[in-house]
Amino acid sequence: MGLDRADDAGVYRVTDDIAIIQTVDFFTPIVDDPYWFGQSAAANAWSDVYAMGGVPKTAMNLVAFPLKDMDISVLRQIIQGGLDKMKEAGVVLVGGHSVEDKELKYGLSVTGFIHPDRILTKKDLKQGDCLILTKPLGTGIINTAIKGGLASTEIIEMVTRLMATLNKDAAEIMENYPVHACTDITGFGLLGHIAEMVIDCPFGIRLSSKSIPIIPGTLDYAGMGLVPAGTYNNREFRECMVEFASSVDRITQDVLFDAQTSGGLLICVDNDRADDLLQELKEKGIKDAAIIGEVLGEPKERIIVE
Repeated sequence: MGLDRADDAGVYRVTDDIAIIQTVDFFTPIVDDPYWFGQSAAANAWSDVYAMGGVPKTAMNLVAFPLKDMDISVLRQIIQGGLDKMKEAGVVLVGGHSVEDKELKYGLSVTGFIHPDRILTKKDLKQGDCLILTKPLGTGIINTAIKGGLASTEIIEMVTRLMATLNKDAAEIMENYPVHACTDITGFGLLGHIAEMVIDCPFGIRLSSKSIPIIPGTLDYAGMGLVPAGTYNNREFRECMVEFASSVDRITQDVLFDAQTSGGLLICVDNDRADDLLQELKEKGIKDAAIIGEVLGEPKERIIVE
């Protein structure tokens, strides 16, 4: 599984019982605190492995650092944040690479394991399936407010911890349910990632906008125009596949296209077990998890937002 289809990670079969999952992700700072930046970047990096149904095992650091303009202690804090998140995930650091750059960047390349018969992709939707989202939306808009100095201390702390939260628990829980497809919500936004699920697919998806969890304050900041460029790019690229009901206002639409960092999993599960899966997620502390929509037979390759 690789370049021939748009999925969250590459998969290579090693034996009849083992396949390796490979992915890579890095970005510029999204929060001011270097330690929490390292935590968020690490959590984001292995989210793709969880989305494929696998378990991350090893990682290598990727660093670009402005050595002449920034104290090396900043880099130490970033790396420590990544190491602590690796320990939480049970991931082993096996190496890495660094370059001197004018702009700070950090992330990781990750290798995970999975049985070849248990690989989850974006495409195996079944009519009638329910969609469960495990984290609230809004990190792109909130991060824009942070950069503009407009976000409160409480909201900054909330979104920082949210981005640093692993999708590990959700991935482990969904292993015990009839999950047909999965993806993680990151840079393409909720609607962009759902578009990848339904394109060239015999199904469509209906979403309930009122059921979608959103980080407190997001709608207010979006109403102030604090919407990142990536969100507008997502809308321009995928809005041709989306039909919004007249009751869904422009601000809510922007949130649904919002480019996320270290977002949650979007789990496509058999309708008969969706409530049980949701309950177990909440019992594990994934309190924002919600059933947000369903898979339809018609219209094909369309997203209906009500």
